Amino acid sequence: MFKIDPTHNRITPIEAKRFSELGFSERKHLQEWLEHCPQALSQDAGDELLIIQKEFDGFDDTRERLDLLALDKEGNLVIIENKLDDSGRDVVWQALKYASYCASLSKAQVVDIYQRYLNQKAQESSQPPERAEDKLIAFLDVDDLDAIQLNRNRSQRLILVAARYRKEVTSTVLWLSQFGIACQCFKVTPYQAGSELFLNLEQIIPTPESSDFMISMVTKEAEDTRVDTELKLRHTLRLAFWEQMLEAFIHSQCRLFDNISPGKDHWLSAGSGISAMVYSAIFSKSEIRVEFSMQRSDAEANTFVFVRLAAQKDVIETAFGNQFDWLPLPEKKACRIVYAKTVDGYDKDNWPDMIQWLVQHMTRLELALREPLRVINQQLRQHG
Repeated sequence: MFKIDPTHNRITPIEAKRFSELGFSERKHLQEWLEHCPQALSQDAGDELLIIQKEFDGFDDTRERLDLLALDKEGNLVIIENKLDDSGRDVVWQALKYASYCASLSKAQVVDIYQRYLNQKAQESSQPPERAEDKLIAFLDVDDLDAIQLNRNRSQRLILVAARYRKEVTSTVLWLSQFGIACQCFKVTPYQAGSELFLNLEQIIPTPESSDFMISMVTKEAEDTRVDTELKLRHTLRLAFWEQMLEAFIHSQCRLFDNISPGKDHWLSAGSGISAMVYSAIFSKSEIRVEFSMQRSDAEANTFVFVRLAAQKDVIETAFGNQFDWLPLPEKKACRIVYAKTVDGYDKDNWPDMIQWLVQHMTRLELALREPLRVINQQLRQHG
């Protein structure tokens, strides 16, 4: 850091000091500075902090004290730990303990903690105490405290302040950030220029430039977790549904699925006697359907079969009892013949009717296509 001398158009280095060299202590000085100037720990106006307690010791069965307790604009508790010249090895563990202690504080307890802090300040200044509720309403910019939730579950934030951080501390903080734990590290450095003293606070973890990226990564990970949970639920549902459906096929006239095992996919297929052309039962959240798929790697072969089936459309649909959706899918190699029904598939109470529908219409589909496919298969072989 340099001091600018505009008169002589020069800069003069300002000497970095250690707090111990200047005779400053953690509680008497650094803690007092941050208590009366919490904006030093705010990167922008939206990150403003309100100190609600100092040397907080309101933990059951422990005499431990956290340095400063604050609230942010979202009503989240912020645990602030100061360590002067060296962070030490255990500051993260210490802050995490305090966060766990504070996690169970109710709104009423937070208001009471702040009121006791205001009462103490009023006593020191011989002034009447202010009402904690009024100050909180003004800080949080709400009509009343019922309009906001204080100290929501897993919302606690950690702020560490020190002149030097050990690697085991920074490594742990970076690791914790991957799990959505909001933890900031501020590097605080005193400077001296002649008789003048200066203090610089710089957020080093996360850097201001990377904060948005880290938030995005945490959000993405939360989304991935939600998707994974949804997939596991779907897999479990599908497996249970196919087990029940296959049991129903055993007692039907249709033998297509006799040697098929249940799976986790939304479809279950059985051979038709023509390579890579299958009968499929489809089970999804909003639809069930039966279909015949022509899905060889050779698009010409799929089209060959589809065209010949489509030429017998009226006869096939009459035998089936309903009209199909005929899907040549020219943008893909595969072709499909489909008959579908809209359902609430994830409501298990609907499963018996859905399974009965699938068995009934798969049986009709296989009977309607049996003879046409036998003839077309011979033609397909003749054409190579």
